[in-house]
Amino acid sequence: MENLSAAELIQLIRSVFPARDEDRRLAILADVPRAADADNEDWRRRRRIAGDWLVALAPRAADLGLEEVVLVAYPDVGSNNADLPEDGFRLPVHTPVPDAAAELDGVGDRVPFADIFAGTQLFLAPTEYSTTAPLKNAARQYGFRAATMPGFSPRMLPALRIDYTEVNRRVQLLKERLDRAQWADVHFLVDDRDEHRLFFDLRWRSAHASSGRFPDQGVAGNLPSGETYIVPYEGERDEEPSRTCGTLPVQIGAELVVFTIEENRAVAVTGEGETLRRERAHLLREPAYGNMAEVGFGILGDFGLEPIGEILLDEKLGFHIAFGRSDHFGGMVGPGDFSSPQAVIHLDQIYIPATQPRVLVTAIELGYEDESGEIILEDGEYLVF
Repeated sequence: MENLSAAELIQLIRSVFPARDEDRRLAILADVPRAADADNEDWRRRRRIAGDWLVALAPRAADLGLEEVVLVAYPDVGSNNADLPEDGFRLPVHTPVPDAAAELDGVGDRVPFADIFAGTQLFLAPTEYSTTAPLKNAARQYGFRAATMPGFSPRMLPALRIDYTEVNRRVQLLKERLDRAQWADVHFLVDDRDEHRLFFDLRWRSAHASSGRFPDQGVAGNLPSGETYIVPYEGERDEEPSRTCGTLPVQIGAELVVFTIEENRAVAVTGEGETLRRERAHLLREPAYGNMAEVGFGILGDFGLEPIGEILLDEKLGFHIAFGRSDHFGGMVGPGDFSSPQAVIHLDQIYIPATQPRVLVTAIELGYEDESGEIILEDGEYLVF
């Protein structure tokens, strides 16, 4: 199985986490299936990767200026960006990550996550279910740094070898514009004939640049990286509803649905086949799923990277819009807005030909406080680099 060598891992960690005097411990996180029928080969491979990283790095902690590298496994949380369980299990080096959560008590030492967070300065999280939201929130509280890698696989290795200096330049250019923007107007063309338009209210929001480097304490984000994103205004101010509105086409598989958006929420959906039935049921069951949680501008497609079927990488390839949880990005919708921890979701829809061939983003215009406007993307291509 292709993997990063110890030397490549050390180089990557040095790049991602520039050294700080307070760094003492790096923890690798691995989630373990609660139910056997939830497991899959990619997940099993990912657990082996986490174990291999521990074996490679534990004896070379000093090369990173650290006292130790550890692996913490925990029962899976069932959905992307749900909160982590109360406890994790620290596994000895050379102990394989088990295939069932029920086995963790027998192979690892139980440790409260609060203690793990308090005593660890760096995290790598190559997990099945994304830990981005809970680690972002915990990083702010405990001051650690974390690179979240949900769905990581050897197919992502090319994305770890690109020029992240240029990546950083591009995401910062986008951040500067989004920080000033009061709105974004997105135009779509479906099947070369049907036009849709979605207006995003960006007042009172700041953008986030995800460049693959985490030099500052209290920060967590994805790796591979290469996007700038912003949470639309969600209407939390008294007597000031969100102005986000319009229609949003989404191709899922071969079928297409169109969401009607009012005050930053999907309130209705029309479309085709089984996808329509499923999306309607999801909105009825979990109204918070309909929250417009993120407007994202991925740039890695310009570096020749292709989608691999994993959101972690694929969302960084081009423009995307997320539904659901937003509190980890500075928004207002969090786990308490869903019916259960397992129902919490932050789901990206990615607008590139490989993932949504029936939908083209024909233009994105940003509007600024001085009433000027700027088209930053046209027919799927950025105009600002």
